Amino acid sequence: MKNNKTYILVADDEKEIRDILKLLLEGEGYEVRTVADGHAVVEAAAPEIDLYILDVNMPGMTGFVATMELRKKYDTPIIFLTAYSGEMDKVMGFSAGADDYVVKPFSNMELLMRIKAILRRREKIADAPVLCAERKNQIAFGDLLLDLDNQSVLRGEEVISLTGTEFKILELLVSHKKKVYSLDNIYQSIWEEEAVADSAIMVHIKNIRKKIGDDSRNPRYIKTAWGKGYYVEA
Repeated sequence: MKNNKTYILVADDEKEIRDILKLLLEGEGYEVRTVADGHAVVEAAAPEIDLYILDVNMPGMTGFVATMELRKKYDTPIIFLTAYSGEMDKVMGFSAGADDYVVKPFSNMELLMRIKAILRRREKIADAPVLCAERKNQIAFGDLLLDLDNQSVLRGEEVISLTGTEFKILELLVSHKKKVYSLDNIYQSIWEEEAVADSAIMVHIKNIRKKIGDDSRNPRYIKTAWGKGYYVEA
């Protein structure tokens, strides 16, 4: 957010969709820029962008590849728009680094609700240092430290970079140690709506484990309660 405005970059190779989304989002007060392919997304990427909405199947560079490039520098939320609704398509999307996945044709109202939910979470993260400035707000687990003020994970002097969604999932588990959260519980807690894809949470857990150096077969940090969900022990 810059100058009290929220900036959204929309990428789709169909001009009609770009125009519709620009009209829809500007009607909600957002500042919108549109591009037609993945290469243009990477070129237009900037710290002031608050949200990316990317079509998956774009010429030249797909939304998946563009997202992986963005994730090298930014943890900005990303929503995929795609005609592919299969479970593996969603797994690939979340593995690439997406925060949400909306299937075409989509409801304008549903898309707006998802955008607003993601931006609310991002705003809470940005405001956290102000809200908690007067108290030490850290949670230790294993040899890691979850810093709620700075929304970061620390191992000694090393800072482990997580996306906003990944951090919120880890924060949920670490803040309620030994409590088992089902996939539905986690989805509802983070997205604040009914679960739509178990695979989304499973992929985020996989990504978190990879980043913090957790072995999924013998995890030290995020434990699996088989048939029930996930939890952090201590």
